[in-house]
Formats: sequence, C-alpha cells, structure tokens
Amino acid sequence: MSAHEWGPATASPPVGENDIRRWAIAVYWPERPPARYTEPGGPVAPPDFNPFAWPLDPLPQIPGAAREDFPEHARVMNGGQKDRYGVPIRPGDVITTTSRIAAIESRATRLGDTRFVSTEQLWRNQRGEFVRSRTSTLIRY
Repeated sequence: MSAHEWGPATASPPVGENDIRRWAIAVYWPERPPARYTEPGGPVAPPDFNPFAWPLDPLPQIPGAAREDFPEHARVMNGGQKDRYGVPIRPGDVITTTSRIAAIESRATRLGDTRFVSTEQLWRNQRGEFVRSRTSTLIRY
C-alpha cells in the first residue's frame, strides 16, 4: 500500500528556557545535566525533549486504515520506533508536527490475521528546519 497524505499540522507553544531546563533535570536526575541543556541565555534541548508533552488541545489523530477491518477487541502491540534528529530545539522555537500513515502490511502470522501499521511523525521549527522524525510501528492482531 502506498504512503498516505500528511495530516493537519499542529504547532507547539514557544519553547521556554525553563521548559528545557526542567526536562533536562528530570532526564538526568539524580545526576546534574550537561551544561548545554541548562546554561542561561541559550540552552539547547536534549534530543528527547517533547514540546507536545503537555498539549492544551489534543493532537490530531491519524485517520483511517490503522483500524479498518479489525474488530474493536483486536490486540495491539508496540512494534518499535526509529527516531532521526536534525537541528536542536532552542528557547523561543515553535515546533510544528504533522503525521501520516507511512505503510500498512497485512499478513497471516501465528497470531492470526496481523496488520503492521507504520506511522511517521515529522517536526520542523518556525524556520522550516528539520528537527526530528519518528517512525513507529503498531502490530494489530
């Protein structure tokens, strides 16, 4: 099956220095985070920083094929994810995210009829620079 269209874009609030600092402290606790994540006047965010961790509005759902033809009681298993990183997130950045279904594959496995659904999420900053992408796979059976 071919890749699907990108869904609607959602923008984060502007990233604050304290957002980055608190994330870094939480990630590295009880150790002290590296200075590049906490220095006043221009820290960069750790690669796993998520400006959508506490959204004011729910993020848009990827419509369609992930659930088609599978009963509501179907089981879902995490099939893994792969992240790629671009420019770091800095204070003041507004990150835009959009997602799509990248691939769908159905096949018979020892679990029965099984569907492998890969979704792709893309982040860019307000300058249009690539920040991060994540490809995730859900296994429905």
